[in-house]
Amino acid sequence: MSEFLELKGIAKSFGDVQVLNDVNVRFNKGEVHALMGENGAGKSTMMKILTGIHMPTSGEIFLKGESLKIKNPREALSKGISMIHQELSSIKDLSIAENIFLGREPVKYGFIDYKEMFKKTEEVLNSIGVALNPKTKIRDLKVSDMQMVEICKAISYDAEIIIMDEPTSAITDREVEKLFGVIRDLKDNGKSIIYISHKMKEIYDICDVITVLRDGDIVATKPTTEVSNNELISMMVGRELEDVFPDKNNVVGEPILSIKNFSKQSMFNDINFEVRKGEILGIAGLMGAGRTEVVESIFGLHKLDEGEIQVNNKTIQINGPWDAIGKGIALVTEDRKEQGLALCRSVKENISISSLASIDKYGVLDRSIENEKVNDYIKALRIKLHSKNQEAGQLSGGNQQKIVLAKWLMTSPSILILDEPTRGIDIGAKSEIYKLMVEFANKGFAIIMISSELPEILGMSDRVLVFSNGEKTGELTREEANQEKIMEYATANLR
Repeated sequence: MSEFLELKGIAKSFGDVQVLNDVNVRFNKGEVHALMGENGAGKSTMMKILTGIHMPTSGEIFLKGESLKIKNPREALSKGISMIHQELSSIKDLSIAENIFLGREPVKYGFIDYKEMFKKTEEVLNSIGVALNPKTKIRDLKVSDMQMVEICKAISYDAEIIIMDEPTSAITDREVEKLFGVIRDLKDNGKSIIYISHKMKEIYDICDVITVLRDGDIVATKPTTEVSNNELISMMVGRELEDVFPDKNNVVGEPILSIKNFSKQSMFNDINFEVRKGEILGIAGLMGAGRTEVVESIFGLHKLDEGEIQVNNKTIQINGPWDAIGKGIALVTEDRKEQGLALCRSVKENISISSLASIDKYGVLDRSIENEKVNDYIKALRIKLHSKNQEAGQLSGGNQQKIVLAKWLMTSPSILILDEPTRGIDIGAKSEIYKLMVEFANKGFAIIMISSELPEILGMSDRVLVFSNGEKTGELTREEANQEKIMEYATANLR
């Protein structure tokens, strides 16, 4: 493999905040190079410099030995650099084909040649085994399909350098295997892949080299085969994380929430379960199994065809989220950026938005109470920020997730539903979220946790439910649960 792309002495500051410090790193042709580090380590800033979104404060980029100044994303694409962003950037009212070829549509006689565009889109989709209609609107797709469209879009540029930022955060295990097959083909064709992920197994499965960033500095660059899992974690967080999952000593009490005969056509059928005070109930299953739809129905986002909800042995009626909040139920959704946060609003506003009634005084918000409560939650959840008045979008993924938690904790829930609570956040932030979950359970919260990461399900759950194709196919105690049994139940309705 030969040296292909080099960053020399790259530094970047935003005002007084130094984000990158004298970064030096090389990427080779035909290589999958992992870029690792905690949220806020500088990975995204480095890639935004490489794709022309930010200009470096100092330093140079060299491509094939020639110095480059990349002023904007279009210029980066012209130099053969494309990126799959962690945040889905598709335009939802356009079709798959229109999104993939946006700004470079094939033209015939002065008009967009839709026939040719649909044909080219089908070829790209087929190249990675995605069975979607090019004419389908993005808003009609599942999140996992949206992610696959983003991957197809990046590949369609035929770029020489492809940056993949958390490309598997919203896709199924089967789709991950398809993606890895594509990555291997790209590698064999001499493409350079820069791979960003917090999923350790993926890094060891697909990457040749690992570079670790911490607080804007390069800690090390090593062949993957020379870095153990524990060493990698230590380099990322600057300390040993002996136990990612905390010791659990929560006491499980009486049932607080009972779900009876839940059914919703085309989503799920005849779901029954209960969750107890002080319990962390894990819900596992493949994407599309109906897990999210069930908890969204508990929260009043879908109208049931049939079913009953009981809280403390009393049947309740939930017609929408405000009913759920009033009954002590909170839902942390799987997509914090789309559904959990107003990224352009302040941290304070995001935390207090669901609790305005409790800080209302004679029809006017009591700012002193709001500030006091927000400060309490920032301190309790150890949210790292410059000011509670800064925009939520400026914080790292882990701290954004804590803001969403703070927002719902401020509603004083007794039942906390967490849908993919650590999706897209680093190992150090995950460990902090796990500790908070145990603290909540110790205070008597009933916690329902949906997760696609089996180590997380096994490490945190007191009991595990498994869904498959809209049905509950298994229920396991903490002692009974293992990866093999969970996967057996998760695929039970797919045979």
